[in-house]
Amino acid sequence: MKYYNLKDHLENIDFRGATIKGQGKEKGLFFPETIPQFTEEFIKNLHQYSNEEIAYQCMRDFVGDEIPSEVLKEIVAETVSFDIPLVKINEQISILELFHGPTLAFKDVGARFMSRCLSYFLKDQQKKVTVLVATSGDTGGAVAHGFYKIPQINVVILYPKNRVSPVQEKQLTALGENISALEVDGSFDDCQNLVKQAFSDEEINSQLFLTSANSINVARWLPQQIYYLIALKQWIQHHKEQPVICVPSGNFGNICAGLLAHLRGLPASHFIAACNANHVVPDYFITQNYLPQKAVATLSNAMDVGNPSNFVRIIELFGHQFETLKNKISAYSIDDDKTMSTITEVYEKYGYILEPHSAVAFAAMEQYLQENPDQKGCILGTAHPVKFPDAVEKAIHTQIEIPESLNELMKKEKKTVEINSDFEELRRFLLHKI
Repeated sequence: MKYYNLKDHLENIDFRGATIKGQGKEKGLFFPETIPQFTEEFIKNLHQYSNEEIAYQCMRDFVGDEIPSEVLKEIVAETVSFDIPLVKINEQISILELFHGPTLAFKDVGARFMSRCLSYFLKDQQKKVTVLVATSGDTGGAVAHGFYKIPQINVVILYPKNRVSPVQEKQLTALGENISALEVDGSFDDCQNLVKQAFSDEEINSQLFLTSANSINVARWLPQQIYYLIALKQWIQHHKEQPVICVPSGNFGNICAGLLAHLRGLPASHFIAACNANHVVPDYFITQNYLPQKAVATLSNAMDVGNPSNFVRIIELFGHQFETLKNKISAYSIDDDKTMSTITEVYEKYGYILEPHSAVAFAAMEQYLQENPDQKGCILGTAHPVKFPDAVEKAIHTQIEIPESLNELMKKEKKTVEINSDFEELRRFLLHKI
């Protein structure tokens, strides 16, 4: 499998190169040259496969011969080595709980897959790689955990000051060792811009071997297809109709992976991009004009993105055909008031605790189902409610029980370096501290 740069189609690279390099010339994202199809037999008989077998079938064509099949089977087994249940909330809406991994967030899947691929690719090399990543919340913790103490890899995580939850912050700042956390006085978009500047800086790249662990990296983005298949495996055991799939969307890597799986043959009647007050994409579906905006802070902080990096991949998936895209995806913007009232109502009606991101998805799904009452669907539960205790406990008037896995973490000391959003500060850190 080859991957081409969306900004320079002449730049072609294999999976190994795309994983190590992260992004291409002119900050372009890599995109698979072909879209391998699932067989009808595979989709029809999903319930007969283990999650590990599903993950292997999903990823093998994208990896090609870059990783031996036995090694890839080990990697995907570790990637999905936790429960991913589809839980019924009410008669029309179920939730795929993606928060049973080590950092209680959906990004554990992509981070675990990428870290193990990168470790395999670097095992015979002497030089160190610096993984540089911006996070709006959960990516940082998942990447920190996934790469913790892996030889020859240093990780530098940029996150927006005062815009991540206490649990999120501890998960990305408390490990130490080969993990460095930079607390940026700015927004997630500022963090992401700093990372992109670093990748295009000649001096930094002459001294450091940089790669990214955001969903711009194909090894982080592509394995997210796996849990859509795992969701379908459970869905078809209880439903005859194809599901509507609603995804909390910030940087749009998650829903882009779902759409890729769909174009490969995964049945779905419709996709919903559930956004918070950062409504660049919902506006695009109304106006056909894509106008990035300055990100605004919300309760669903991991979605506080004003210029979603992965949306260009979605445009590419649909051949730049707006009508085709609009027929398959709807986009809704849900504000904080609606987010809070949704958490309260779902808890009171169904006894289920949503966190802000899944609440945005639930509200968007309800809105779509009001317009299409004969359909049913599932939302993606992207984080555990304990990661957002202030909002959730205020909404349900009940204290959330902290999982045992977090007790020791919350006692650890936060280790960060504070910087402003000036690129020179990041440059100095990378050149003199790594």
